[in-house]
Amino acid sequence: MAGDDSVRPESSDLLPESYAPRPVPPPETAKGILRPREQIRASNHSRLPAGEQVSRYVEFYWSVRWDRRGQPPYFAEVLGFPVVNMTFEHTHERRGGFVTGVWTTKYVRELAGVGEAFGVKFRPGGFGAFTGLDVGALRDTALPLTEVLPEAGDLAEKILADPDEESRRTLVETFLVEAATRRAVTDDSTYRLVLRIMDAMESDRELTRVDQVTERFDTPIRTLQRLFRRYVGVSPKWVLRRFRLQDGAQLLAQGRTSDLAALALDLGYFDQAHFSREFAQEIGMAPLEYARLAL
Repeated sequence: MAGDDSVRPESSDLLPESYAPRPVPPPETAKGILRPREQIRASNHSRLPAGEQVSRYVEFYWSVRWDRRGQPPYFAEVLGFPVVNMTFEHTHERRGGFVTGVWTTKYVRELAGVGEAFGVKFRPGGFGAFTGLDVGALRDTALPLTEVLPEAGDLAEKILADPDEESRRTLVETFLVEAATRRAVTDDSTYRLVLRIMDAMESDRELTRVDQVTERFDTPIRTLQRLFRRYVGVSPKWVLRRFRLQDGAQLLAQGRTSDLAALALDLGYFDQAHFSREFAQEIGMAPLEYARLAL
């Protein structure tokens, strides 16, 4: 039973038991991106799957480039996942490598002038399992990469100097594999449990309460809360709420607006009023207004 928050090595392999990746969804259909059609028009999005050696910890790589010279800035909005992102950015505001923890509010990025960002989306719990850090300390925070991973050195400059995305992925994965060797990263049974729980919470819309999760995985509530603080960075209740709101925003962007009451019940809300109020608090507008803009 995974009641201990510490890493429990079971193997000396470098990156053991590669996690079979799911297909990488295109940005225009992916959960979390708000008003995806509009964002695709404002910038160039692409994604790459993680290589086998790092796929247990990394879900995929993403890239955004924009050229808005002569145009007003565009504010890209994301209802982020409960994950850590490592990014390499060259924008009008900053240049370099950064680590961004779970963002508990709507994340807004200003796209102005010419800029780009290449990102590494870790799996839920993956950054904590890989680094041994308490991911809760990174919540709602973006820090310079070398402040979190001093061994990164000039990795950011190397990546920003090479515009090819395949080459960038190779640079990142070489760094991660070498870092795993130095850190003696080993298999972690607790992290495997976190992955299973998070997969179920994201994919099963019938999971709407924490007690359902604790019962399905036979894990006491206090243990679950400790695991999520250490590996994910936020509480189980927050994760369920975020996944269901992402589901709602995605369905509305796809045109499901005929019966908001049924949609709210499908997402586990008590009624339409509760869903509409929470949606407006997190997204900044009512569900039907969001659907109109997204479509």
